[in-house]
Amino acid sequence: MTRNFSCLLHRFYSYIVLSSAIAFSASCNFSKDPSQSNLNAEANYASLLDSTQYVGMSMCRQCHSTIYDSYIQTGMGQSFGLANRSKSSAHFDEHVLIRDSVNGYLYHPGWDGDSLYLLEFLMRGKDTVYQRKERINYIVGSGQHTNSHIRDVNDYLFQVPATYYTQSGQWDLPPGFERGFNSRFSRKIELECMSCHNGMPELVAGSENKYLKIPNGIDCERCHGPGSKHVAEKMNRNLVDTSKFIDYSIVNPSKLPIALQMDVCQRCHIQGNVVLNEGKSFSDFRPGMKLSSVMNVFMPVYKGDQDEHIMASHAERLKMSRCFIGAAARAENSSDKKQLKPYKNAMTCITCHNPHISVKKTGKDVFNNSCLSCHDQSSDASRVKNTVSHSNLSCAESEVTRMKFENNCVTCHMPKNGSIDIPHVRVTDHYIRKPVSEKEVNRIREFIGLACINNEKVDSITRAKAFIAYFEKFSSNPAFLDSAEQLINIGGEKNLMQSFHVLVHLYYLKENYEKVLEINRKIFKEAIFPSKTSADNRDAWTAYRIGQSYMESSNIKSAIEYYQLAVNLAAYQPDFRNKLASAQHDAGMVSEAEKNYLFIMKENPDFVPAYTNYGYLRLTEFQDVMQAEQMYDRALTLDPLNEQAMINKSGVLIYRKRFREAEAILKSLISRYPANAQAKDLYRRVQSMK
Repeated sequence: MTRNFSCLLHRFYSYIVLSSAIAFSASCNFSKDPSQSNLNAEANYASLLDSTQYVGMSMCRQCHSTIYDSYIQTGMGQSFGLANRSKSSAHFDEHVLIRDSVNGYLYHPGWDGDSLYLLEFLMRGKDTVYQRKERINYIVGSGQHTNSHIRDVNDYLFQVPATYYTQSGQWDLPPGFERGFNSRFSRKIELECMSCHNGMPELVAGSENKYLKIPNGIDCERCHGPGSKHVAEKMNRNLVDTSKFIDYSIVNPSKLPIALQMDVCQRCHIQGNVVLNEGKSFSDFRPGMKLSSVMNVFMPVYKGDQDEHIMASHAERLKMSRCFIGAAARAENSSDKKQLKPYKNAMTCITCHNPHISVKKTGKDVFNNSCLSCHDQSSDASRVKNTVSHSNLSCAESEVTRMKFENNCVTCHMPKNGSIDIPHVRVTDHYIRKPVSEKEVNRIREFIGLACINNEKVDSITRAKAFIAYFEKFSSNPAFLDSAEQLINIGGEKNLMQSFHVLVHLYYLKENYEKVLEINRKIFKEAIFPSKTSADNRDAWTAYRIGQSYMESSNIKSAIEYYQLAVNLAAYQPDFRNKLASAQHDAGMVSEAEKNYLFIMKENPDFVPAYTNYGYLRLTEFQDVMQAEQMYDRALTLDPLNEQAMINKSGVLIYRKRFREAEAILKSLISRYPANAQAKDLYRRVQSMK
C-alpha cells in the first residue's frame, strides 16, 4: 500500500547498487532510541507468555468502564463493525453512482430495510445488460477518513468495490481498484489487513481469508496484550500500586522502554511492505515485543519526495522529525533513565495522543502544550506549560500570521495533505518541520532503494523477500527480482537450504520453471520437501509453485503430486484445488477432478474458474451440454466479462447451432479483448456456419 518515503535517506548509512540499477539499503538506522540496550527488561510481562490468552474487551470493561466508554468512541474503537445504519458515515440517495471508467461497471450502494447492499451493473446505451446485487456485512473505518465495505461468503471475507470518502463526502472505488484493477467482489481480506483494522481475528488454518471469529473494532488487548493472567491476578486480589510500580500481569505501553512503546504503535502505523520472520504470523506480535522479532517493514526510498507519504505512516514520519531525534538524544543522555514512564524523557506517540480519547475530542491546546514543553522561550526546556502564551511562542511568524491560524502549531508544522495511497483523503503529516515552499515540494523523484523501517540489522534473505514482495504487490519491474537474486546469492551454495522457499518463489516469478525444478531436485533429490501447515501458507505456496513448474514442463504426474501437497496444506485456498482438479482432468482422473470442483463450488460459491472448468469437464467427459451451459451461465452471472467463460459459452452455443447468440458473445468479446486469438478463430467459424 505504500510507495515512497524518500526522507528515510538521511537515516540510512549504506546503499549497495546492483547491476540491474536497483539499489537496496544494507540496513535502516533511524536515530538511536533510548533504552535500546535494555529492551529485554520487559520479559517478565505475563502477556508475553504463550499460555496467556485473549479475554476480549467486554472483560476489560468490567473494571475499566470509564476508559472503555471513552476509548470506544476513538478511531481505533470504531475501526470495524457490522454494516448497519448507525455504523455508516455515508450518505445514500438514488443518484449515488460509482464509475469504473476502464471496465464500464457502475455501482449503486443502498439500503434494503436494515441491510446494506451494493448493486453492480453494466449499460449498453440506455439499456441495463447486466446487474448483480451483493449484501455488505461489515464496514471498515471509523468514518473520520473513510468507510470501506466487506462481504462475507461462507466466512470468507472480500472487499467490495465501494468506499465512502468522508472528508470529501463522495463515493468512489477503493484504493487499488482504480485504473483497470477493479477486482470487483473478489479481493481477499487477509490476516495482514484484518490484524490492523480489527481486534484479533481467528483465521481458519489452511485458508487466506476464512475466519472463525471476527471481533468488532480494535480492542484493549491490541495495545495491552492478552489479559487472562491479569484477570486471574486481580480476581485473586493480587493488586499493584501502579503509581509506584509496574504491574507485570498486563502491559501498560506508557511504562515500556521507549523503543518498545513505539513498536506498539508501529505495528500498524508504519504500514508498508511487510516481510514476516521465519515461522511468524501477523497475529504473533504482542505489546512488549520488538516488532522486528516478528516482522520487518520495508519502504521504497526516493530522493526528492519528502512531502509524499501514505495514510498509515504516522510513526515513521514522526521519527524523521528533529523534535523526535532531539528528544531521543536528550533522553539517552539523561541521568534519570529509570522513570516509571520513560517516554516522558523523550517524544513518542503518546506525548501528544491519549489513545483512550478520540482525537476529535482532544483540544488543540493539548497538542500545542506538547510543543511548548520545548519551544517556550520563557521557561526551562523541560517544563511543560499548561496554557498557550502568544508572546512566548518560539515562532518566526508574525503575530498576524499566528492569529490567522489560531496560534495552532500543528497547522503550519504538521499540515494536513493528501496521502499517496488513498484518494480524496487529507491526513496530518507527522513529519514535524518548518513549512516548506511549493518549489521544494515539486522536486524530481529518483528511486534509491528499499529500506527497512523498524530494524537496523536485516539479513540478505529478508531483504531479498522484500524485493520479491515489492515486485508482486507494487511494481512489475524485473530489476526488483534481479536485486533479490543477487542478495540471495551473497551466501552462495551454503545458503541454498536456508533460501529454498525464496529461490522457488523468485524463479517462479521470473518464469524460469526449469530453474525451480533444478533447485528442488538439487536439495531434495526428487523427494517431496518436508512441509507443514502455517498461518502464512508458505509451504503450500512453495508446493503450488513447484507444481506449476512441473506443469509448464509437461510433467503432469509430478505436477499433480505437488498440487495435492498444496491442497493438503491449504485446503481452503481455491486456486490450489482448482489447479489440482484441472491437472487431474487432463490426466484422466475425472472422478477426482469432479470431487474437487464440487468442493470448491460449495465452499466458495463465487469462485468463477471452478464453474468454467467444471462446465468443460461435464461437456467433454459426459457430453452433458445442458449442465455445461448452466456452469458457464453461472460464471457469467458472477463475472460477465470473463474471457474463458465467454469462450466456453459461445462454444456450447455453436455446438447447439445457436449461431446468432454465439456471434453476439464473440463480437462483444473481441471488441473488449482484441488480442484474443481463440475468440477470433471461433468468430470466423461461426461466420462460415451461418
